[in-house]
Amino acid sequence: MLTKTNAAVLATGALAVTLGFTSPSQDSYARLRGAVAIDGSSTVFPITQAVAEEFKEKAPNVNVTVGVSGTGGGFKRFALGETDISNASRPIKKEEHDEAAKNGAQYIELPVAYDGLSFVVNKANTWVDSLTVEEIQTIFLASKAAKTWRDVRPSWPNKPIKMFIPGTDSGTFDYFKEVVAGKEAIRPDVSVSEDDNLLVRGVSGDEAALGFFGCAYYFENKDKLRVVPIVNPKLGTPVEPTAGTIEDGSYAPFSRPLFIYVNARSARRPEVKGFVEFYLANAPRLAAEVGYVSLPEVVYQRASANFKASKTGTQFLNDKGEKVSGPVTTVYK
Repeated sequence: MLTKTNAAVLATGALAVTLGFTSPSQDSYARLRGAVAIDGSSTVFPITQAVAEEFKEKAPNVNVTVGVSGTGGGFKRFALGETDISNASRPIKKEEHDEAAKNGAQYIELPVAYDGLSFVVNKANTWVDSLTVEEIQTIFLASKAAKTWRDVRPSWPNKPIKMFIPGTDSGTFDYFKEVVAGKEAIRPDVSVSEDDNLLVRGVSGDEAALGFFGCAYYFENKDKLRVVPIVNPKLGTPVEPTAGTIEDGSYAPFSRPLFIYVNARSARRPEVKGFVEFYLANAPRLAAEVGYVSLPEVVYQRASANFKASKTGTQFLNDKGEKVSGPVTTVYK
């Protein structure tokens, strides 16, 4: 694990897990002053914005700003010390970790919710009843690049596929590319945006369009879009993204955890500390309210303990900088 935590900090973290998480009192919030700067993932934005709005009611003298420059764009600013918190729809990459380290920006890694990357089509699209990973590859890989829906399945109409996808600075794009493409290239003739609302408009405006983004944006726009069930590679059956299927992992391979990364130096400031503590205490409820899925309680306990202990570094890279894969309940300690 890439981290800078000593034994005393680990002991404090274990104690915090044992004691559980306690939010500051209302009076404590009211005394807070200052600002909290946040940027990053558009997928994590709805949760963080919901937290910021509720936090503002308790701490009216703290100005919390939440930007949307994508996971990669957010980490660039975070590494330079321009933000206190970075929203991320994937774990930090080695090069991002190294850039932060070069600039002396130590960070605390905190999972906050589950998401299911959701594939959507226009309401008028009556033919796409499900998609396999292989069919998604046929559509999106540069080496295959299906031009019409008939190229994907012979029984589907000869209509050109128009694709609306997150931009390359997005953690959602990174996650999609990792799962679907690996080292292969994604076709270039797609419409991209870091703003998921623009993707919603694109798909809702074209009968033959296909797009993908975090499940919250689908849940919010059910009246405009239809979600496509994805065939679980192990079960062989189509599964829709729901709170239940995302949490139990049957919506595979597109279930994933979402994160916030907190600058360790910023975390010493009372307004940032108060905001993060409020975030972790309310994440389970607010994640569900905005359309995501809450993590198991044990993960929130670990996150709270790690924040209290100022446990820096990522648990999703090993000491060699190699990616660590697996369920968040297994990897994140």
